[in-house]
Amino acid sequence: MIHEPLWQAHAMPPIPAAAPPDHVDVAIIGAGITGLTAAALLKLSGKRVAVFEKDTVGSGETGHTSAHLTYVTDTRLGTLIKRFDEDTARLAWEAGAVAINLIEGIVTEHRIDCDFHRVPGFVCNPVMEEEEEGSTALAAEAALARSLGFTAAFHALGPIRGRPAVSYADQAIIHPRKYLAGLARLVHGDGSCVCEHAEVTEISDEPLTLTVGGTSVQCDYLVIATHVPLAGVAGTVRATLFQTKLFPHSTYVLGARLPSGLVAPGLYNDTSDPYYYLRVHEDATGAYAIFGGEDHKTGKVENTEACYDRLQATLTTILPEAQVDRRWSGQVIESNDGLPYIGETAARQFVGTGFAGNGLTFGTVSGMMAHDAALNLANPWKKIFNPSRQDVAGVVSSVREGIDYPLHYIADRLRTDRKTLPESIEPGQGKVIVVEGRRVACSRTDNGELIVLEAECTHMGCVVRWNVGEQTWDCPCHGSRFAPDGAVIGGPAETPLQRVEYLVPDAT
Repeated sequence: MIHEPLWQAHAMPPIPAAAPPDHVDVAIIGAGITGLTAAALLKLSGKRVAVFEKDTVGSGETGHTSAHLTYVTDTRLGTLIKRFDEDTARLAWEAGAVAINLIEGIVTEHRIDCDFHRVPGFVCNPVMEEEEEGSTALAAEAALARSLGFTAAFHALGPIRGRPAVSYADQAIIHPRKYLAGLARLVHGDGSCVCEHAEVTEISDEPLTLTVGGTSVQCDYLVIATHVPLAGVAGTVRATLFQTKLFPHSTYVLGARLPSGLVAPGLYNDTSDPYYYLRVHEDATGAYAIFGGEDHKTGKVENTEACYDRLQATLTTILPEAQVDRRWSGQVIESNDGLPYIGETAARQFVGTGFAGNGLTFGTVSGMMAHDAALNLANPWKKIFNPSRQDVAGVVSSVREGIDYPLHYIADRLRTDRKTLPESIEPGQGKVIVVEGRRVACSRTDNGELIVLEAECTHMGCVVRWNVGEQTWDCPCHGSRFAPDGAVIGGPAETPLQRVEYLVPDAT
């Protein structure tokens, strides 16, 4: 079993090393789908851009995607209309359709070899659900989509075990890593650059300046294209309030070989909550399925191996012929009302987040909108995705979801283990314990190294939890994730967990 995303099997071509420039028109933090889309479009518009990536191109959540390109949002169309209105729902779906068209145009014009193909998308009844109830809802959803101008059809006998389904035309699949490599090549050179292993450690205003590896870089406009936005120049309080509207969820993925022709290439989601998703493509060796689900709020489940076990059991029920050969996990960010937050959070500072299960699609939308914002151009989606928007449903959702913070902040301190000793931690295991009156997060690597860290998340102080399946420390309050050595994997935390010196007592 391979424990990494399918896309990682493709070696990224090296990007020539580039020193951070003194000044650029637009600085972009993050070399994923949002950052590189924005960078490519801005460069094509004549702007000098610099992309700063603390790791490598596509190493973040874009590299862990299940690679669905679809305008069908996680939040059902009928729900969006009830929560907002028909125009908002239509615009949100149209944004996704335009994004897919943009990707296709870039791939064609710039000859990016990234396995882009148009495929149908399906939303299906779950295998175990009563057909009559689900059929009625799906038929209504198809009619609603058609009324808004989208090509949709209801099928009483759908493509997955004959379950009722709605089909949507002109969705797409792509190899995200190959696509990002193509965008990076398009950006790098002629005064613009993509800088890998270039972490932005400070952002200051007047003039707008980034500190990158000890070097100062001034810019006229800033795009923060990280999975969870950095605070930037918005200010700590304002940024923290925005981050509390974001709800990180962990999701789990299996990769499996299928007999060729068993399931047609396409995108398949069911209507469970949380839902299961399936992507099928053909390659040189036959058909390949990417199957995912078992989503939960990050940090809420410690035995994540059980998530993979349930996912495997469900896949076997749906497609008993599937031969699983790899697995991985990712993280999606939910907003409080079902639409992403894309736009300015401070003057000359742009963010995009809350894409839910539409990361590649809304990430591309975000890149397009960043381009328009930096050039002060009108954009049809600016109002509906405004990060500062408020609605009653969103406020209620924020209160309900946000209750985790005070509960975990207090309860996790009361239940901390005070008996286990760090030296008793086994390889591959981790635990929060109290040592000499101090709460610490202890884990042991497979080669036997004991690592002891501060146990409180550097974002807002909640106690982290060990994720045995992914070998990470996860925060149950706001979803920050840390490597065993304390390094930040994903925000909103921006500061690593600090090492704690611990001397194992001499057994003699």
